[in-house]
Parts: sequence; structure tokens; C-alpha cells
Amino acid sequence: MPESPAKARSKILRQEAYRWSGVAVKEYKTDGGHFLGVIRQTLIGEGEDEGAPGFMTRYFEVEPGGYTSLERHEHPHVVIVVRGRAEVILDQRLERVESLDCVYIGPDCLHQFHSVGDEPLGFLCIVDRRRDRPKLADSNDVEWLRRDSKVAARIKT
Repeated sequence: MPESPAKARSKILRQEAYRWSGVAVKEYKTDGGHFLGVIRQTLIGEGEDEGAPGFMTRYFEVEPGGYTSLERHEHPHVVIVVRGRAEVILDQRLERVESLDCVYIGPDCLHQFHSVGDEPLGFLCIVDRRRDRPKLADSNDVEWLRRDSKVAARIKT
């Protein structure tokens, strides 16, 4: 029986020590000092043979004490923690998350992940393949967030 075109594009990405074979490790972002100790791998959604999915699945890793950008965007996304622990800013809330917790980040929600503990924070992030670019928090956003003392103590810009 001949193989269908769909099966020909199907694949398995094997990981070892939270790195996926054949997937480049990239910088989190190439500009700015508004984040610390973050790398990423795009597992599904950037390859030439991966045009069919309307989504991207990426893995981010944040070293202990590191953090992502304080940002917002119009598209929602889902984050699933696979290792480590974090405190995450979700607008004027600060929440603790750990392995296998699932975080839904709604449109226009200011958010930032902070790796806490001795182990790196690793998480899968699923987003639409076509989406808007992130917008960094501005001074008005930061002033608004600082109204909550726990959030204020955690913010990094």
C-alpha cells in the first residue's frame, strides 16, 4: 500500500535533556535587555514541511533566576510547564506554577514568567502560526501593574 502524503509529513521529534534532535536552539529574542537567561526551540510550525498546522509549538527554557519579557499581544496562547517552577504575572495577579500546570494567556494580557528554584523552567507554548508581534509593557502598563504589591516586587523590565 502506498504511503499517503499526510503520513509522509508525520514525524516524531526525540528529546534528550530537554533538547529536541534536529531542532535548533535559538535566542529567545535578538533585541533588548528586558529578559534574562531564555532560549527557545520551535518544535512544530516553522519547517517547510509544516505549513499545514495553523499553530506553532515551541519550547522555552528559562535559567534559574531568569525571566521572559513583560509583554502583551492580541493573540491568546497556551503555556504548559514541563519542568521547574515559576511565578507568572498575569495582569495584576502573581501566580505560582509548576510541572504540568497549564496557563491560558488571554488576548492583551500583560504577562511575564520568572524561573524560581534551582532547576530551569521549561515550558511548551502553543500559539497561532499567524499572529501579531508582542508589545513590551510601557510606563503606563508598569504603573498599573505596580498597584499590586506582590506583582510590583516581581516585575522586571
